[in-house]
Parts: sequence; C-alpha cells; structure tokens
Amino acid sequence: MKICVVGAGAIGGLVGGKLALAGEEVTLVDLGAHLQAIQKHGLKLIHPDHSETTVKNLKATDNLREPGPQDLVILALKTQHIAGVAHGLRALYGPDTVLVPLQNGLPWWYFQRHGGEFEGRRMEACDPTGVISENIPAERILGCVVYPAGEVAAPGVVQHVEGDRLPLGELDGRPSERALRVSDAFVKAGFKAPILDNIRAEIWLKLWGNLSFNPISALTQSTLLDLCQFPLTRELAAEMMREAQRIAGKLGIEFRVPLEKRIAGAEKVGKHKTSTLQDVEHGRALELDTLIGAVIELGQLTQVPTPHIDAVFALAKLLDHTLQAERSRLHLERVA
Repeated sequence: MKICVVGAGAIGGLVGGKLALAGEEVTLVDLGAHLQAIQKHGLKLIHPDHSETTVKNLKATDNLREPGPQDLVILALKTQHIAGVAHGLRALYGPDTVLVPLQNGLPWWYFQRHGGEFEGRRMEACDPTGVISENIPAERILGCVVYPAGEVAAPGVVQHVEGDRLPLGELDGRPSERALRVSDAFVKAGFKAPILDNIRAEIWLKLWGNLSFNPISALTQSTLLDLCQFPLTRELAAEMMREAQRIAGKLGIEFRVPLEKRIAGAEKVGKHKTSTLQDVEHGRALELDTLIGAVIELGQLTQVPTPHIDAVFALAKLLDHTLQAERSRLHLERVA
C-alpha cells in the first residue's frame, strides 16, 4: 500500500518505520530537526530488547502536497495540532483513501456514524471550530486504539518502550474489506491488529487509564510505577476512573477489565514516563482536552458529576498555561 504517516513522532515514527520495514511504500510528514535527521540518516528504531534498526526505505517531507493521493493516511499528531493540518490532508485523499487516526483520548469523531440520541454531535473539546470534522469526512475514518508506548529519544530516533496492539474498527461497527487490508498490513509490520465491532468501548478502556495517569504523572513528575504504588495518587486515579466509568455506562459502554486490573496493568509497565509527562519535560503543549476535557464534556451531556476529574483538569491546565506563557519546561534534577 501507499501510506502517508502525518506526524513521525514516537507512535507515528514507530508505526511508519515498521510498515516500511514490512515492504509498504511509506512517506513520513514531520518538521524540524527530527525530519532533517530522518532525511539525512533514515529513521532509527530502538526496540524493546534494545536492539536497533535503521529504516532507510521511506520518504520524509514537511509538505503535505508532496506525497500525492494515498491508499492509507495515518494521522499520528496530537489532537491539538490536527486543526492546523486538516485542510492540507485533502491533498492526500484519493477516491478510496482510508484515514486511521492514532490519538489518545476521546476522538473528535466519537458521535459520527454512532447512531442513537447523539448521532453526529461534534465533540467541542476535541474540535471546537469544526475544522477537523469539515476536512476529514467520517466515511474515510477507520478507528484505532494505540497501545504501544514510545518516545523520540533524539532527532531521527524513536524508542519503542513496550506494547504492540493496534485494534481497529469501523465507526458503525460493521465488517469491511478495507479494515481487513489495514489490519493485514499492521500484522505484517509486527503489530497485533484485531478488528473490533465496538471500537468505542476499546477507546474508553485505553482512555480510562490515560485520563488519570497522564495528568497525575505530569503534575507530580512521576512514572506509572511511582504513581500506582503511592497510595494517595493510586486512589485519586481510581476515583477519576470511577467517574469516567459512570459516564461511559450512560453511553452504553461496559468495561471488559475491572478497575483494579486496569491500574495493575499500568503499574506493570514500570518506570515509564507518560506522554504528558514527556511533553512537560520538553516544554510542549499538553494533550489535555481530548484526554480529560472531552470526558468532562460527556459528563455534562450525561449529567454525571466529575469532581475529581474537574480538579485534576484545572491543575493540569494551569501547568500547561504556565509552561507555554513562560516558554519553559519542567524536569526533575537530582541534587547531591
């Protein structure tokens, strides 16, 4: 397949690199030093066993018009950056182009092809102006949940920390040939890509931890292991998750994993820095609206109170505001 990955960071770089290694025709779209390093040396992947592979059989550009129409577009930007490229994505569309978004949190398309009371409703926390929905037609979208964890270790270098699951699903839950084609490509690239009949339930399961672990880790400068093993933050995360579970229940979502097992799964990952903590350390804008703000929006929609989520959201938003206003970053340094 002809595949364009928009955003070649930790997840986009990992997925695009492994698809190229599997023989797909891959173009990465990115910016700055990371892009320049890939163009000059190729994309280096550091695998969980610490072995390394340099991927050179791919293209890399900063111009969305350069790749031309694609069979598959993988959108691997954080949601707050999608509006800025949404119109440019049109240059990548052919008659049958499929778009797979790889974002954390609740997606802008949550109620598109959803059915029921809220069919077609726009998620304002994710797409406040409507520009994303306007430029990414729902019929092109194939839902996906991202379980791999990674980070950009240096320009042109992506480290795969753990995880290999990329479940897929049509927004209306129906089986499709295109879902089978994308799943097959992901499997050949070394991922587990089951096709689900309820991709939203899987999104909630992933979000269930992200909405609590990510902001708490950023606010406390703690890894997953640290915050799960500290009783007070473990209970705070659990309270936030209970509030989210009540909202999901009002929307017909049942969790296939008990709460404590979900927390234990995060604890098992070990001393991994969440993506939000990594953003704090690098002075990047924080991905809070889709991870937490959207849950609050659905809480209001379903009339479910969210006091713990509200409080953590307020603190994390202030941290983000301060970092951006001061053009600064926050990183613990060991003292003598």
